[in-house]
Amino acid sequence: MTTRTAALPGGTITYEDSGGTGPVVVLLHGLLMDATLWDDVVAELAPEHRCVVPTLPLGAHVEPMPPDADLALPAIADLVVQLLDHLALDDLTLVGNDTGGAVVQLVAADDPPRVRRIVLASCDAFDNFPPRVTGTALVRAGRLPPSLFGLFMQQMRLRPARRLPIAFGWLTKRGDAATARWIRALLSRAEIRRDAVKVLRAIRADRSVLERVAERLPAFGRPALVVWASEDRIMPIEHAHRLLDLLPDGRLVEIADSYTLIPLDRPSELAAAIRTFVAT
Repeated sequence: MTTRTAALPGGTITYEDSGGTGPVVVLLHGLLMDATLWDDVVAELAPEHRCVVPTLPLGAHVEPMPPDADLALPAIADLVVQLLDHLALDDLTLVGNDTGGAVVQLVAADDPPRVRRIVLASCDAFDNFPPRVTGTALVRAGRLPPSLFGLFMQQMRLRPARRLPIAFGWLTKRGDAATARWIRALLSRAEIRRDAVKVLRAIRADRSVLERVAERLPAFGRPALVVWASEDRIMPIEHAHRLLDLLPDGRLVEIADSYTLIPLDRPSELAAAIRTFVAT
């Protein structure tokens, strides 16, 4: 994988690109995460696919956004579309997990011509935004000024704190090392704390955004794969079935022994599901 930078109208972001001429798969992470969420999945897909994995400005990024940047979820979705245009990617599969799946829904609702298929993997949907327990606690903390938010997040340096249900404990069974990496930029850089607080406040200001998006999802008539962790404690399994009802060409795969962050807990199974979906 090669790390690159893209200067987009909405701001500068970094992304990982495996290169190659295979089918293009673009993978999106969630809140307080970065592109490394997908490392193990990409390792299995890259021999046959071109994998592009951006780090979005969701609180674990390294390129701060302009001070006046809009960091509401629809603006993040616009940033993804800008990246697809910047790289001239076509006939691609857009994959999202956790908040990344919410971004995929926003992109898909506009029926973008570059996106051939979508994959929604255990993600925010409908009224579960911010998602219960973890997301709600984080959004409440986002009411603090950025400096105090940074002090609040200092407790995440400790593994017992990270493993709490209100932190990452109900998001991943096996991925604590990744979660420890993700918080480093936020704890050490004021600009990243500023961006994270802006994202959280935007979520708090518009909690119904995914309910409105759901009304437009049937416009995406191309293939869709819904992958859900059967033991997910944050994203209700019934939302997987509701998404299937909305997507005209949808199918469902359940993955056992995983919480929400399937790319950390069961990367091989998720990669296999994506590989089969793209091939068919």
